[in-house]
Amino acid sequence: MKKGLLIVFSGLSGVGKGTILAELMKMEDLNLAYSVSMTTRDPRPGEVDGVNYFFVSKKRFLEAVKNGELLEHARFVDNDYGTPKAYVDEQRQLGKNVVLEIEIKGARQIMEKCPDSLSIYIVPPSIEELERRLRERQSEDDQTIMKRVSKARQELKELQESDIYEHIVCNDDLDKAIAEVREIILTEMKK
Repeated sequence: MKKGLLIVFSGLSGVGKGTILAELMKMEDLNLAYSVSMTTRDPRPGEVDGVNYFFVSKKRFLEAVKNGELLEHARFVDNDYGTPKAYVDEQRQLGKNVVLEIEIKGARQIMEKCPDSLSIYIVPPSIEELERRLRERQSEDDQTIMKRVSKARQELKELQESDIYEHIVCNDDLDKAIAEVREIILTEMKK
């Protein structure tokens, strides 16, 4: 059986990553498995432990780092995030294409450890549109939104100065962005 792809899927908070990924996960021919990340942040309304994230204490997260249980880990907007290694390895061995929805620091760690990974970064049409989407979500206060917008400006600058991601997809039209990401994955599956 052919080993599954490791897909690094990143983008700014509020850019529509989750919406794009939800649609891709429905497409059986992509054979996707979602890698659930571990985080120290509190769940948002509707999020389920073990489905959206493994919500853990700071102490448990530090234990996972110390014990080498994470493929990558990073701090983002005052919280820690990491990718549990065992699940990813198991799914890839079963032939599944594992999607890691992670931020840029974690993505760098993954791409260094797994140079065969496929990397896709989703960008917004503008910072103003990103801020509008974050506010529309109504899941965070103004201070947190402004931190995310500031972080977004910094991350976009960093992205422009490097060639870390193989594919950059603009989410100015949701259906078009979904189709573009789908085509990238299908092309890579054929290699």
